[in-house]
Amino acid sequence: MLRDPLSDVLRRVHLQGSLLMHVSAQAPWVVEALPAASIAQAVLPGAAHVMAYHVLTSGSCCAAVIGQPPVHAERGDVLVYPHGDAHVLSSAPGMRAGYAVNPFFAAPSGRPPFRLQVRGSEVAPDANDAAPAAGATTLLCGFFGCDAQPFNPLLAHLPRLLHLRRAGSGDADPQRLVDTFIRTATLESEHPRPGGQAVLERLSEMMFVDLVRRYLDTMPQDRTGWLAGLRDRHVGRALGLLHQRPAEAWSVEALSDAVGLSRSALHERFVLLLGLAPMQYLAHWRMQLASDLLSHGDCAVVSVAQQVGYASEAAFVRAFKKATGVPPGRWRRARRTPRP
Repeated sequence: MLRDPLSDVLRRVHLQGSLLMHVSAQAPWVVEALPAASIAQAVLPGAAHVMAYHVLTSGSCCAAVIGQPPVHAERGDVLVYPHGDAHVLSSAPGMRAGYAVNPFFAAPSGRPPFRLQVRGSEVAPDANDAAPAAGATTLLCGFFGCDAQPFNPLLAHLPRLLHLRRAGSGDADPQRLVDTFIRTATLESEHPRPGGQAVLERLSEMMFVDLVRRYLDTMPQDRTGWLAGLRDRHVGRALGLLHQRPAEAWSVEALSDAVGLSRSALHERFVLLLGLAPMQYLAHWRMQLASDLLSHGDCAVVSVAQQVGYASEAAFVRAFKKATGVPPGRWRRARRTPRP
C-alpha cells in the first residue's frame, strides 16, 4: 500500500490544535483579529505558524480577511484562516472595530477555554454561566499550529479564508467531527474534567484534517495545487511513491514507469498542478524530512543526510542551506533553544 501523502505531511509539519474561547455576541457586534503571527507565542507557544479558526454554534455572522469581500456563515459552519491573516467577524458586512490590541486578550487568567461576551465592539469576560441571550451568535474560537518551513505543500495551496459550510441533512458523516467537537467543547466548558484540554486539542486537530478532506472533495475539477495533485490519478500515485521512498535515487524515468505515464506527460502534469517538476518536489520534501529529523531527533547530520537520500554530507549541507538559509547545525540549535 502506498504512503498517504496528506497524513505524511500533517505528521511532518507537526499539526497542533487548541480551543481558546467560547464567544457570545449580540447584534450589532464586531470583533477584529490581528495577524496570527503577532500573537502566536501567546496562543500556541512553540508553533512556527498559527491559523485562527471559528466554529459557529448558533446564529450567523459575516467573516472576511481584512480588505477582502466577506462571506456569510451560519450555524455549523467553520472558518479557518490558513495564512494567519488579520480578519474581522461581525453581525453585518462592512463593519470594523479598529482595535489597537487583539480583543481576545480580554480573556481572564486561568484555564481555557474562556468565555467572552461581545456587545457592539466591546469584548469582555463573561462573568456568568447563563445561556446566551435569544438571538445571540455563539462561536468556538481557537488556533491550529504547524511548521511552515522549509516546505509545507498543503499550507501553500490553501486559500486565505477556508469556509466549510455545514453539511446538508443527507450528508451527516462529513459533519460528524464538527458536531462532536461542538458537543465536547460545550460539555467540557460546563463540566470541566481532568484531561479536557488534551481532548479538545486532539479533537480540533481531527477537525482540521476532516476540513481539509472536505475541501478536497468539493474543489472544482479545474483547480490546481497540491491537493489537486493528490486526486489526480497519475500525479497522486507519484506523490505516494515519493513519500513512501523519499531516500531512493529516483529519476523522472523511473517514476514515470512506476505510474504508467510517459516522462514528458508526468512532468507536464506535475508542473501544471503543483508548479514544480517531480524531482524539484522530491528535493523540497527531503528538506522538510531533514528539518524534522534535525529538530526532533538526535541523529548526526551525516545520518540525516543518508536518511533523506544524500550519499554525501557536504552535498546535503549545501542543499539544506540553500533551502533554509542556514546550515543544518544552526537550524537544529535554533529550534532547540528554550522559548521564553
